[in-house]
Amino acid sequence: MSDAALAELAQKAGISTRWTDAHGQPQQVNAQALRTLLAALGLPAESDQQIRSSLAEQSERQRRAEAGPLIAMVANQPVSLAGRFAPGTPCKIVLDDERSLHRRLDHNGCLPGIAQCGYHQLLIEDHLLTLAVAPATCRSIDDLSGRRHAHVWGLAAQLYSLRRPGDGGVGDTLALEQLARTAAAQGADAVAISPMHAMFSAITDQYSPYSPSSRLFFNPLYAAPSRILGDEPVRRAIAEAGLQDELARLEQLELIDWPGVAAAKQRLLRRLHAQFSSRDNGLTRDFAHFCKKGGAPLEQHCRFEALHAYMLKNQQVHSWHDWPSPFRDPNSHAVQQFAVEHRTEVDFHMFCQWLVGCGLERAQSVARTAGMSVGLISDLAVGADGAGSLAWSRQSELLSAVSVGAPPDIINSQGQNWGVSALSPWGLQELGYHAFTDMLQANMTHAGGIRIDHVMGLKRLWVIPEGAPPTMGAYLNYPFETLMHLVALESWRHQAIVIGEDLGTVPEGLREALASRGALGMRVLHFEKDGDAFIAPRDWPADALATTTTHDLPSIRGWIAGRDIEWREQAGHRGAEESDSDRALRASEKVALTQALKDAGELPETDSDDLAQLEACIGFIGKTPAPLVLLPLEDALGELEQPNLPGPGSIHPNWRRRFATNAGDLLADDQVRQRLQRLDRARARRERESS
Repeated sequence: MSDAALAELAQKAGISTRWTDAHGQPQQVNAQALRTLLAALGLPAESDQQIRSSLAEQSERQRRAEAGPLIAMVANQPVSLAGRFAPGTPCKIVLDDERSLHRRLDHNGCLPGIAQCGYHQLLIEDHLLTLAVAPATCRSIDDLSGRRHAHVWGLAAQLYSLRRPGDGGVGDTLALEQLARTAAAQGADAVAISPMHAMFSAITDQYSPYSPSSRLFFNPLYAAPSRILGDEPVRRAIAEAGLQDELARLEQLELIDWPGVAAAKQRLLRRLHAQFSSRDNGLTRDFAHFCKKGGAPLEQHCRFEALHAYMLKNQQVHSWHDWPSPFRDPNSHAVQQFAVEHRTEVDFHMFCQWLVGCGLERAQSVARTAGMSVGLISDLAVGADGAGSLAWSRQSELLSAVSVGAPPDIINSQGQNWGVSALSPWGLQELGYHAFTDMLQANMTHAGGIRIDHVMGLKRLWVIPEGAPPTMGAYLNYPFETLMHLVALESWRHQAIVIGEDLGTVPEGLREALASRGALGMRVLHFEKDGDAFIAPRDWPADALATTTTHDLPSIRGWIAGRDIEWREQAGHRGAEESDSDRALRASEKVALTQALKDAGELPETDSDDLAQLEACIGFIGKTPAPLVLLPLEDALGELEQPNLPGPGSIHPNWRRRFATNAGDLLADDQVRQRLQRLDRARARRERESS
């Protein structure tokens, strides 16, 4: 078999056979790993004949992709249509405000620039194409605040961890309202929240917010029905369902009982849906409008939810890949007939989506009305479960036989498999990028910003064949320029800032490309080092947000105490000798951090305890030139534990921790208020210095 032919096929498929790891060392994908991955992409390569056939198949994929119905461009800049249409070809452009423009391709086959941003229609020859005309950059903190050189701050919250009376044992959109209102009163301009993506309602023990069923819809458990329907209907439904004692038990727990919460809240929501559907009321029209606006994507998601529960109950089958053949196609007659026969169940899931959407809309309204310039910042997970709603309904736009992860890096020496599906680069292009733009719109509609998890995925994703370890993966490349055009366009349409989580193995030039398009990167105190020394605040970048930690890393107090090292050893991720080495390294890092805090004038020369160091860290990041500082609630409150410990096993209570205090009172403690005031003063001082 020819190595050159194998390499050619990999190149045509968009696979990078060579890459540079997190330590700066060159790496190469071995031939067997390459063949396994190509086969998972539907391009078998075990013989020269298979390679020739796969080359022909990939060429056809590329032809269809290049003929796709969407063309992305930057406002006032020409875009080349050479190869598709001849120079001088006349065309008509129907703008999204229904005005028409008549143009002609120039002598190079380029369409002249268009000033108006938006999704427009291009009629050329016998083709109808979509023109996605994007601004040069995403919306900025300056744009949203109305100030030049604005330096603002906000809080980062795991939504499920918030607590309020009557929440049923998990944080919800009403608790989010309460937090946003009190944070705004102390000067915050944003609240970044964990993903609210739809999970599997019939599988109650799968609850990681980063392993959803769909990134287009919401998790109904975050609904606060009393905020939308009123207190009396909710009280009546609780009584009818006999849920008083169970809800009280769930609300008193220190850790979330996700299966218990799901069972109780679904019973409550079903009672409420029955009440709501039994007669017209003041909200009936609003619900009908929501369903109509949601259209086919909403209908398909809700059909999936009903079908999935049915298949799980009657055939003990979880993945739609194993359903009877007629039900694997979301557009089949069998699925349509099922939806007719189970209309009440499908409508119930629509009702749940409506409740969460309304609650999120109100939370953003509360945040902005309270004075926040940004308000909510949503979190877009890197992928969705291949057995879920998105993969079922968008089969042509996703890759079914690979999952997304990360190669061995600083965080995990064995690499990571996140168990979520990847979008198909050629499927996206062929179908006009609908899966991507729908996803952006769903997560920006009720927010002033979006955090794109693992933003490197817009350029390349580490994809792993089904059943293989992460080390057998490789990087699959994506149409980065077009995806960034679409991100910028949706940022402009929704008046939302864009944050790209660029931690881990970052391809060369990506951060510069993000900055050029106005998307903020992320810089975390733990990682901002030059050799053994921590970088001074003044030398942090001005094109990235600054934060003390993330949900996958220890809190400041946890880092100082080495709690993450203890947890990794207890969970079996590290052996005793490795943990001893980790503690020795941490001891030297603590000395370096203490020195950096002192050099920055944030820590007295005298020895100080961990709370003083925490407060110094908050002041430290406040001094950076970052346009936005996000302080995780764990650090604002001085918590010891972290939300999630990446890696295998279930020893650590990932995604289950709840704060002991109600959301509306979380920031009332004197020490917490002093920390936030320190951050607020540092940000105001930094803004004055920049003006």
